[in-house]
Amino acid sequence: MARWRPDARERLQQAALELFAEQGFAATTVPAITARAGLTTRTFFRHFADKREVLFADEAEIPAFAAKLMTEAPTGEPLTMIVAGLRMVAETYFEGRKDALRQRRAIVASDPGLRERDQHKRATLAQVARDGFRARGLDPLRAGLLAETAVTLMYVSVAEWLDTDDDRRLRDIIDAALATLRAELAG
Repeated sequence: MARWRPDARERLQQAALELFAEQGFAATTVPAITARAGLTTRTFFRHFADKREVLFADEAEIPAFAAKLMTEAPTGEPLTMIVAGLRMVAETYFEGRKDALRQRRAIVASDPGLRERDQHKRATLAQVARDGFRARGLDPLRAGLLAETAVTLMYVSVAEWLDTDDDRRLRDIIDAALATLRAELAG
């Protein structure tokens, strides 16, 4: 019989999210999280550096995933590459998690430090995309413009997806947002 239940990380995340929603991020302590999860603070710190990491730890792999997409994408029109990458990210990291992402977004919005951390994540993604486009030979202006556009397109699409209760998939919203952007730029 195993000494430790294998779901400690998930139990800690669930307990933290419940407490963040009930009493706010700032008022929630690590001991309160571990008590709710039925675990020790030592176990918490084996899985997370601090309570912010409960919200951001799983997203640490997204910049590496984005860099891999940039490296492995076939050559071609950068906008086509962006859309394919955003669709892949939508399917891999977002679909099937709408309620959890809504809860996470509300918690992040409630705390200035968390909002700042989220903005840092956004800037990191833009830099990864910028570097990827530069590695493909695009000039700095074009690489920067495309990278920022890709990240903005994703953030706007995710916000639209989370704000609606219809059955649209995130990838369909990304396509609609791109069509809107193209129409606005053409007009």
